[in-house]
Amino acid sequence: MKSEIIIAGFGGQGVLSMGKILAYAGLFEGKEVTWMPAYGPEQRGGTANVTVIVSDEAISSPILSSYDIAVVLNQPSLDKFEEKIKPGGIIIYDPYGISTPPSRSDISIYRIDAMDAAAEMSNVKSFNMIVLGGLLKVCPIVGIDNVLKALRKTLPQRHHNLIPQNEQALQRGHEVISKEA
Repeated sequence: MKSEIIIAGFGGQGVLSMGKILAYAGLFEGKEVTWMPAYGPEQRGGTANVTVIVSDEAISSPILSSYDIAVVLNQPSLDKFEEKIKPGGIIIYDPYGISTPPSRSDISIYRIDAMDAAAEMSNVKSFNMIVLGGLLKVCPIVGIDNVLKALRKTLPQRHHNLIPQNEQALQRGHEVISKEA
């Protein structure tokens, strides 16, 4: 199985971190992985995206022109990547930063109210883990146990006390994602 994923939004939303955690979790599962970040000159507030490929077999190239899955967290990202999702693919979006929702009929569209859920949890920094939890419910590319290992690997030691909050956010993502008709 191979999953070709783009995660895109504004800098500061945890887009690159989501991709890195997903990639590390894939490595912990013995899968082949690529992680290719891209961001503008301003990391916070500018656009950012990351391409992640997780595969059971060798990956020929990390450069993609179309994707199986797109996670989009703002309107510019939706405008840029919606047409690059393969027919039969999946788009996941948070409506908080979207004025015109996705409208393709040849893909599955999932809405995740992650910003609202993060506010309910009184922890807006958990936004990206809520989104990642929703992605993993729809597409269980890697196991949550390996995502938690990846968090331990990517978070500085001084932030390991936040892992239980991140685990709650992953679970919350499972609860708040829903398929649109």
